[in-house]
Amino acid sequence: MSTCCRSTVLCYGDSNTHGQRAMRGPDDVSRFRSHVRWPGRVSAALNPKVRVLCEGLPGRTTVHDDPIDGAHKNGLRILPAILESHWPIDVVVLMLGTNDLKTRFAVTPADIGRSVERLLGVIAGSRGGRDGEPPAVLLVAPPPIVETGWLAGHFAGGAEISHHLGASYADVAARWGCDFLDAKGVAEVDPVDGVHLTEAGHAALGAAIAAKLRTMLG
Repeated sequence: MSTCCRSTVLCYGDSNTHGQRAMRGPDDVSRFRSHVRWPGRVSAALNPKVRVLCEGLPGRTTVHDDPIDGAHKNGLRILPAILESHWPIDVVVLMLGTNDLKTRFAVTPADIGRSVERLLGVIAGSRGGRDGEPPAVLLVAPPPIVETGWLAGHFAGGAEISHHLGASYADVAARWGCDFLDAKGVAEVDPVDGVHLTEAGHAALGAAIAAKLRTMLG
C-alpha cells in the first residue's frame, strides 16, 4: 500500500452506496445528503489522509443485465471503466448482491458468491492500483433484507437468501485473500421498504468500514 500522498478508496455498490432513502413507491427517489451516506462518513472519519470516491448506482447487480431496468445495471459491465477512470486506487470497497435477490434473477447464495468472484477477478486483473498493481479489496456482504412495503413483490423469497450471503461472501474472501466485513448485525434496513439503510444504518456501516480501512491502509 502506498505511504506517500493521499490514499484513494473506491466504493462500488448499489443504492445503499448511492444513499437512497427508503422508498414508498416507484417514484420515490430521494437520497441522503453526502455527509449522511456511509461513504461520506468514511471520508469524514479518514480525512485528510484518504480520498473516498462513491460509485453507487441504484439497481446495480453483480453480473446481471436487468431485463426491466436495463443492461447498464450490470456491475460487471461497467467495472473496468470505473477502475480505469479513477486510477490509481488503493482499496475497492465492494458491496453488491442485494439486487441479485430480486425474484426475476432466481439465484442462490452460492450463485451470488460466484458472481462476486467475477467482480474480484476483474479487479485482480486490472492495473488500477499503485504502480500498475491491482487495488486491494474490502468485500462487504450487504445487510439482510426484509420483505415489506412496495418492494416486497420484487424481492419475494429474497429475505431468506439474504441471511446466507455473509457466509457465502466470507468463503469468497478467504479464497481470494481479500479483507471482509459482514454488514449483518452492523447495519439494518429501513422497515418502510426493507431494502434501504436507515440514517443510523449508514452511520454504523460507515464506522465499521472506516475501522477496517484504517488497518488496511496502515
